[in-house]
Amino acid sequence: MDMVIPDGSSLGVFAVAAILLLLAPGPAVLYIVARSVEQGRVAGLVSVCGITTGTLVHVLAAALGLSALLASSALGFAIVKYAGAAYLIYIGVRRILSGTPPAPLGLTRRSLGRLYRDGFIVNLLNPKTALFFFAFLPQFVDPSRGAVAFQIAFLGLLFTLMGLTSDALYALVAGTAGRWVKRKGRYLRWERYVTGGVFIGLGVTAAFAGNGRK
Repeated sequence: MDMVIPDGSSLGVFAVAAILLLLAPGPAVLYIVARSVEQGRVAGLVSVCGITTGTLVHVLAAALGLSALLASSALGFAIVKYAGAAYLIYIGVRRILSGTPPAPLGLTRRSLGRLYRDGFIVNLLNPKTALFFFAFLPQFVDPSRGAVAFQIAFLGLLFTLMGLTSDALYALVAGTAGRWVKRKGRYLRWERYVTGGVFIGLGVTAAFAGNGRK
């Protein structure tokens, strides 16, 4: 496999989009916060490791699947990109229209091994995670540069590393300020608007700019 990475401009846009997505707390972050509040920072960090391992499996699947799709049909790959942009917009709209989910506190205490396994299984078997990578990563890939699988894997690993860092910070903060988080559970009320807006903006940007590459 040739080691070709996306160009600098694509990487810059990708980094900004990834940071915005990671800063907006989603289900995985809420789970990590809950574990950290209930069992402390170590439990939260172990949960982060499990979730991250599951993410790596999805990244590998996306790299192999999307590369095979492009090899068989350039049109099919383009359709996936447009469909991915539409899916990102759909996620954003649905998130804004949905109610505020309750913070998942009050979880049963688990051993560290069980926490890792739970995080891995929950993320591995989450079809929304797979759909997200199939929708998100192709927007920043330039097929004309070749080595599509490597480009996707590179972006996926970069996103995973950024996610590991941000999730670990959530775990450390929540584990340290556990009692405060419990008292301030309503702070998530604004989350759906921020998260929804980020997904909609990313989808619109991808739809209009993602296919401008030749």
